[in-house]
Amino acid sequence: MSLFEFPMHRRELLRTSMCGFGGLALHSMVADLARAATTSDRASGADGDGPKITPKAQRVIFLFMGGGPSQPDLFDPKDLIIRNHGKTVQVPINDNQIRLGVDKFLAMRPVEPVRPRGKSGMMISDLMPHLASVADDLCLLRAMHTDNKAHAPAQLQLHTGSLFEARPSMGSWVSYGLGTENENLPGFISIEPPGDGRMYGSAFLPAIHQGTRLKLPKKEGDLPIRYLQDPQVSVETQRRRLAFVQNLNRRLLNRVEADAQMEGIIESFELAFRMQSNTPGLIDITGESQATRELYGIGEDLTDRTGRACLLARRLSEAGVRFVQVTMEGWDHHNKITTALPRSCARADKPIAALLKDLKRRGLLDETLVVWSGEFGRSPWGQAITESTSFANNGREHQQESYCAWLAGGGVRGGLTHGETDDFGFQPTEGKVHLHDLHATMLHLLGVDHENLTYRHGGRDFRLTDVFGKVVTDILA
Repeated sequence: MSLFEFPMHRRELLRTSMCGFGGLALHSMVADLARAATTSDRASGADGDGPKITPKAQRVIFLFMGGGPSQPDLFDPKDLIIRNHGKTVQVPINDNQIRLGVDKFLAMRPVEPVRPRGKSGMMISDLMPHLASVADDLCLLRAMHTDNKAHAPAQLQLHTGSLFEARPSMGSWVSYGLGTENENLPGFISIEPPGDGRMYGSAFLPAIHQGTRLKLPKKEGDLPIRYLQDPQVSVETQRRRLAFVQNLNRRLLNRVEADAQMEGIIESFELAFRMQSNTPGLIDITGESQATRELYGIGEDLTDRTGRACLLARRLSEAGVRFVQVTMEGWDHHNKITTALPRSCARADKPIAALLKDLKRRGLLDETLVVWSGEFGRSPWGQAITESTSFANNGREHQQESYCAWLAGGGVRGGLTHGETDDFGFQPTEGKVHLHDLHATMLHLLGVDHENLTYRHGGRDFRLTDVFGKVVTDILA
């Protein structure tokens, strides 16, 4: 007997079919939840995909130098450039790119001498005497490279692994893969966050993993974290209000059965309420000793804000925040580099060195990975973007072909200079490290296999390193 002998009305067909469609959708959502629940195990290799990685670091402090610090002036001087200062050099460039103001390729020596420091002999500029004092704790990556020489895409790639798309940021991936060490604090906090929210956003990861913005107060009474407290309403009233809203949210979630966005909202509301008791004390540095405040340069004109940011990074990290990001802008020196770079260094040098010293004396540096980097570096030849040919008014162009970054603590070899560039300081010649490799290495030090830390979105698995990246094993302690 054929099917056509039992005609089915259109409404009946839709009614019966919808049950099947609903079942398929439910199966997909449950699978997503199950996959997310086992992510941390898979990320470390615990599910049998590979050997389990022993974490060397428990947390990360990422110091972002926005604008592109000049590695020829700070860490990678070249004798060829110094000898030919002010003269045209025949540089190895043939990429048909328009490079504004560097058409003469006049070699430009470092603004101040760059000398060997510590027992390791690491090259560090006189502009950073405090960092020079901790040279043997640093692991300098001298042959970093990235894929774009424009600020916006290069910064996005540094923070998310992607040049153009909205992808989860480093801190969000770390929070998602490892969770929090303190349930009353976020897993990821961004101090003085960059202007592009994608650089501390969670994109398609659950919202609980996005960076919490912390702005340093400009005047007494300003809240570093917006909407954290409502002094006009008692804690009991806030708790009742939150319970009412959360009840409505959970009723909605029960109806739809799975909604990552709604789950993120519920978790965020609960976390925000718990933060009210823990966070105010953490971001109040008045209890720190005068010696500690002086160590960071707090109270000094040039270093006060960066000192406060670095001290907050230490306090938050020590309290269990898994990933703390500190942004220090002002490294984009296209002109007047001879006066602008010393000022940028003076703002950052003392607080950053203090952070390393403070972590070390508190026994935290070995388990805290500190990463210092800009989005790219600067050219070893001068850039004249005005009519003036005086080096006093010139600067340096962007250079993504090679630049410097450094790491400290958290399982890396202190006092190591890894990688080298050519005689011009332009192309890496050995120890080449791409941004994806840096990300892979950071995750490895946290005990995470970068190839296993994935999240399914839009029909494919995404990861911080996309389809690239290898661990830089030579720098591991």
